[in-house]
Amino acid sequence: MQTEILGTFPRELTQISHSDASVHNLTTPGAARYFNYESAVALRNLAAAYGIDMPRYLLAPEVAGLLSRVPDLRKRLFIDALWSTGGRLNEILPLTREDFTLDDPLTDAPLSSPFVALRKLKQRKLEEAARSRRRGRPTKEEQQAEREIEAEIRENPPRAVPLTDPGFVQRFKEWFATAGLPAGARLWDIRSEDTARSWISQAVTAAARDGVTFSIRLVTPKTRDSFAMHLVQHQVPQKAIQTLMGHKDAKSTEWFTRVFALDVTRQLGVRFSMDPGEASRLLLPAVRNSIAADASPVMPYGH
Repeated sequence: MQTEILGTFPRELTQISHSDASVHNLTTPGAARYFNYESAVALRNLAAAYGIDMPRYLLAPEVAGLLSRVPDLRKRLFIDALWSTGGRLNEILPLTREDFTLDDPLTDAPLSSPFVALRKLKQRKLEEAARSRRRGRPTKEEQQAEREIEAEIRENPPRAVPLTDPGFVQRFKEWFATAGLPAGARLWDIRSEDTARSWISQAVTAAARDGVTFSIRLVTPKTRDSFAMHLVQHQVPQKAIQTLMGHKDAKSTEWFTRVFALDVTRQLGVRFSMDPGEASRLLLPAVRNSIAADASPVMPYGH
């Protein structure tokens, strides 16, 4: 079935995504207004049909359906991490256990605001270079190189992304406890981005065998776009989205708000037509004078 009719997904679907796709999340007053899933799909289709540069993205139930077709835990957690953090491939691939801060380092109690620090490979290499200074008094050239490295690290700090989905945090805690990875070891021992892309292709193929297809070509940038649109749909402030996405230019973030400009008149109930009889009544001189009198400012007492 096409994603346009994915509203038939069971709403009691187990939470395996960035947001809870359960009945509770869809019906509680605190749930974001967008989710009515059918309306969200209709709005996305409107953007696609508009014929201009618009984001192409998946919605939470679609991602949940995709993840449910990945039996390999390691591969599923990789796709889950892309979706739940908005990370780029070169930020997710080198992740280690130490990049996750899930518990209080002093008490081991679960943090109320766990997060993951995302670094590009270049940032990791700079940090490694800063740590690997040789012993002894550095030369002037080495001191200059160190200052340049430190300056570049300050200009390109790691991006801390809060992990707001308790299910995602619990899955990674269980994996860390089960895998027993040594300190500094990569969570996914693969070096090629093509391997990571093939994992997503395998998930799409598995979904297709079950009759679930997607109206967009699912490539890794689309998981990042989907993360951003998920935040927009939950009414996260644009400045916060810019920080979470790692956008230096606010224009890059504004791109994701274009979709909702198409729907603004419906959301706000804006109308441009008017009943001719009502319009004529308002335009009569007596009515105009009455309206003007009602709008006149009231003079203070004693003037």
